[in-house]
Amino acid sequence: MTEIKKIGFIGLGVMGHAITANLIADGYELYIYNRTASKADDLVANGASYLPTPRQVAAASDLIITMVGYPTDVEEVYFDEATGIFSGISAKKILVDMTTSTPTLAKQIAEKASELNVLTLDAPVSGGDIGAKNRALTIMAGGDQAAFEQVAPIFDKISKKAQYFGPAGSGQHVKMANQIGIAGTMTAMSELLVYAKAADLDLPAVVETLLAGGANTWSLANYGSRILKDDYSPGFFVKHFIKDLKIALDESQKMGLDLPATQGALDLYEKLADKGFSDAGTQALIKLWWD
Repeated sequence: MTEIKKIGFIGLGVMGHAITANLIADGYELYIYNRTASKADDLVANGASYLPTPRQVAAASDLIITMVGYPTDVEEVYFDEATGIFSGISAKKILVDMTTSTPTLAKQIAEKASELNVLTLDAPVSGGDIGAKNRALTIMAGGDQAAFEQVAPIFDKISKKAQYFGPAGSGQHVKMANQIGIAGTMTAMSELLVYAKAADLDLPAVVETLLAGGANTWSLANYGSRILKDDYSPGFFVKHFIKDLKIALDESQKMGLDLPATQGALDLYEKLADKGFSDAGTQALIKLWWD
C-alpha cells in the first residue's frame, strides 16, 4: 500500500478550511482550490499550494478530497470537461467526496472513476466547525473498501470515528439518517429553551442541568451555550441543512417512507431562511421565537 503524501482539498468552507489546516500541520503536502481564492490565503501562508482549477489539483495529488456546498457544485467539480477532476486525474488515485450530497450522484462518480481505474469514497461527515477544528468528526463512508483502508490513517487524524458501510452511496445514506436525527434534536433544543424562558427560569442553569439528564443531546451540548451568548455564527449553515433535509425526504419518498417530524423540521428551517437567516448557523432556529 502506497503511502499518501500529496493531498488535494477542494472546498474551503467552515469545515473544509479547518480540516485542511490540520492536514498541513500534520506535514502533508496540500494542493488546494476554492471558488473564492482569498479564503485560501492563510493556508497558502502556512505551506499549501493554491491551484486555479480542480483539474490541476487532481493532477498534482495522490488523494483528492472534495467538500463543497451542493450536489450541483459536486457535479461541476468532478465532471466539468475543461476544469473538472475527471479531466485531470490519472489511474490509481483516490477520490473522497465529503460533501453531503445524493446517493445517486455518489454512484455516478464511482462509475466514472471505475472507468478511469480510480478509487472513490462518498464520505460525508458530522461534527460541524468544532469537530473539524478538534479532529473529532464522524466520517460515514461508502464506495471502494480498498480506498477506505488506504485512507484510514488520514481519517484517523481528522476524526474520532470513521466507519465503512458498503457500496457507493452508502455513506450518503448514513449521513441522511444522521441529519434526520439532528433535525429532531435541533427542534427539541429550541422548543425546550423557548419553554424555559417563558417559565422565567435561569436558562444557563437549565442547560447545565439538562445536559446531566435524559435531554442531553449533541445539539444542546454544542449549541445551547451559543444561543445563550447570542452567537449565531455558522458551525453549519441553515441553507445547507435545508439542502440536506430535502435530500433526506426525497430519498425517504423513494423508499416509500413518510417522515412527518423531519418534514416539520424542514418547514421550520425554510421559514427561518425566509426571514433572512440562510447564512446563519442552524442554532438560529430559536429566532423563530426570540427576536
